[in-house]
Amino acid sequence: MRALRRPSLRQWRLTSGLVLFAYVLTHLLDHALGNISLAALEAGLAVKAALWRNPPAVVLLYGALATHLALGLVALYERRFFRVRPGETAQLLLGLVVPLLLVNHVVGTRLAYTVEGLERGYPQVLYAVWVGNPLGSGLPLGLGLLVAWLHGCLGLHFWLRLKPLYPRFAPWLLAGAVLVPVLALLGMVQGGRAVALAAADPAWRAQTFDAVHLGDAAQAEHLTAIRRTLFGAYAGALALVLVARGLRTRAETRGGLLRITYPDGRHVRVPRGASVLEASRRGRIPHASICGGRGRCSTCRVRVVDGERGRVLPPPDRTEQAVLERIGASPGIRLACQLRPDRDLTVAPLFTSQVRGAGLAERAGTGEERFVVVLFADLRGSTRLAEERLAYDTVFVINRFLGAVGQAVRAQGGSVNQHLGDGLMALFGLDTDPRRAARAALATVDAVAAEVAQLNRMLAGDLGEQLRYGLGLHAGTAIVGALGDEADARFTALGDTVNVAARLEALTRPMGQVAIVSEAVYAAAGLVADELTELTLTGRAQPLRARLIGAGAPVAVG
Repeated sequence: MRALRRPSLRQWRLTSGLVLFAYVLTHLLDHALGNISLAALEAGLAVKAALWRNPPAVVLLYGALATHLALGLVALYERRFFRVRPGETAQLLLGLVVPLLLVNHVVGTRLAYTVEGLERGYPQVLYAVWVGNPLGSGLPLGLGLLVAWLHGCLGLHFWLRLKPLYPRFAPWLLAGAVLVPVLALLGMVQGGRAVALAAADPAWRAQTFDAVHLGDAAQAEHLTAIRRTLFGAYAGALALVLVARGLRTRAETRGGLLRITYPDGRHVRVPRGASVLEASRRGRIPHASICGGRGRCSTCRVRVVDGERGRVLPPPDRTEQAVLERIGASPGIRLACQLRPDRDLTVAPLFTSQVRGAGLAERAGTGEERFVVVLFADLRGSTRLAEERLAYDTVFVINRFLGAVGQAVRAQGGSVNQHLGDGLMALFGLDTDPRRAARAALATVDAVAAEVAQLNRMLAGDLGEQLRYGLGLHAGTAIVGALGDEADARFTALGDTVNVAARLEALTRPMGQVAIVSEAVYAAAGLVADELTELTLTGRAQPLRARLIGAGAPVAVG
């Protein structure tokens, strides 16, 4: 039986963050009930208590809190440069500030119940933050909730932005991200006003602020001691991490700086332990990195050009090895975000960012990783057409061919993404699931045949011959988004899936086929393809199984 893979630190951080985000969400939704009445607030608190105060939930919540805080400190220690990726830096720093803003509230409510058994509800809390000490208690509480919510929303965004359906739901998620804290703060304001009015009644004050809710002097002193201990422990942990960072930097610097050299002669000196991608960013050298340096894509990969790379390179870790195997990387290819050399190195980035000017890394094109089916189409014999006809006549024929293929693509729900001279690239799956996308792409092969056959009949008298073409189809994940520099960013797709589709189309000419469809397309469509042929593609270490389709051959198989 295959052993289960050990969760990574990123997976632990994500899981614990999702638990805490769920708690904050229920907390803010409860606050929003204050827009109805104080009684609605108390009713919502009873529901929240039933969800989060049972023993399993308590263990889950406190475990997630401790794990997330510890991993946040680890991230602070590991982060070497903060001048790039401002969104991710803001998320980290906001998360580190949250405990400092909310420690008083957590101790005064959650721990007061858990440790001392005190029943403190909205009347007691709202009186303290609205009537008693608005600046000392209310302002930190409101700011802490907003910071915690923003930290969680940024974390969700960085996680979900690579998911296929995220663009479709992003506007609704943004609306919710804005409405939830606004309604929560308004609910607190309305609840505070209601408590201020109720506090004018001595009987209400006597019932609300009795020993059951507020406790005695000894309990208050105990909670104060817990508050000081937690605040001091967290502040001390932050200080220790910062000191450890300083000592690490000093040790790395005293051990000598590494020299990372690039093909154009530029070089960057970085401490030992820094990655090649961090070196590029530190030196403001354009270097593509779609996933932000998390080892979730291969766009930052470099070729190590040192002659003694066998002794220079530390072995890839599990994350990097998985990506290298997926792309079939040849020896000497490494991920810049994961490679942390221990001596001088010379590297050549394979996908150099096209962004120029200040803030290169910050404005580098970002896309999302999603499943697509890529179709490449190319007109055969266009060079000979240009030699035998007037230029405008040739353009007319090519345009009619591109129009016929484009019509077939759009009729099946695909999108023509690029026109490449006498050919084009089309994408399927931008707004549908993988199964439908793959079936639509397969149907497009037959639709293109029908459209070109009709075009041949129309042009038969003029051309005197049949237009011939080739199609290549492949399915898989690709980076899809507006890529390019600040002056000319265009929506497109890139990655191994796109490269394979283009190479399959290029093989149709020497192999005498109308289309070559990879096995991955049929698998995504839920179909079984027979008569598969193993093809060796340039730049790929592993052969690819594909179905060769000649003129008139059926595409959809069962």
